[in-house]
Amino acid sequence: MTQDNQHPKKRLLYGRQQGHKLRARQQEFLDTLLPQLAIELPETGPLDPQGLFENRPASIFLEVGFGGGEHLAARAAEHPAHGYLGAEPFVNGMAKILSAIDDHKLQNIRLHHGDAREVLDCLPDASISGVFLLYPDPWPKKRHNKRRFVNPDNIRTFHRIMKPGAEFLFASDITDYVRWTLAHMAQYGGFTWTAERPGDWRTPPAGWPGTRYEAKAKREGRKAHYLTFRKS
Repeated sequence: MTQDNQHPKKRLLYGRQQGHKLRARQQEFLDTLLPQLAIELPETGPLDPQGLFENRPASIFLEVGFGGGEHLAARAAEHPAHGYLGAEPFVNGMAKILSAIDDHKLQNIRLHHGDAREVLDCLPDASISGVFLLYPDPWPKKRHNKRRFVNPDNIRTFHRIMKPGAEFLFASDITDYVRWTLAHMAQYGGFTWTAERPGDWRTPPAGWPGTRYEAKAKREGRKAHYLTFRKS
């Protein structure tokens, strides 16, 4: 851990945290299923991510801001031996993934309803096999760019928690945010951009499940970009 056994105070969290009113079934999942799957963050010292699962999986992946949870649920269903952590402050998104977990009886997902940085701060060094950041809020106005999740502090934390050879996958349909991410990752160092040709970042990785937001972007004529960075 980078802190002296003490986690930092909560930071500002931008963006809306609730949309339309939840249906009765969704509210029931929040009340009953979420407490069973919630990541209990320690007040001091590191979190044991493997200990969140009965089978203590060797490989654990983290999705930051999973939206409706389509990608996270698909990954978990495809790889039941892996553990998946997801953080999302938007209550409607949390309700959607809880419904998917119940529908597909997924046992390998644990959730944090709140700021992903609270989980990142608690994770031990070299404990995560991969990080996903898919279609994050672009904060397109220049004065709001500093709110973007890709920033030096978060990149540094990604590098700390990821195992050697682990990959950070970023996807966005906002060209400026793609350029921003490439520049910030290159400036930080410690990661290798895996693309060898233009098609590598214009085409989703093999077995890509997609997301609801991605489908909307394509319907509206925006092109998605996929950047994969491997920890050196």
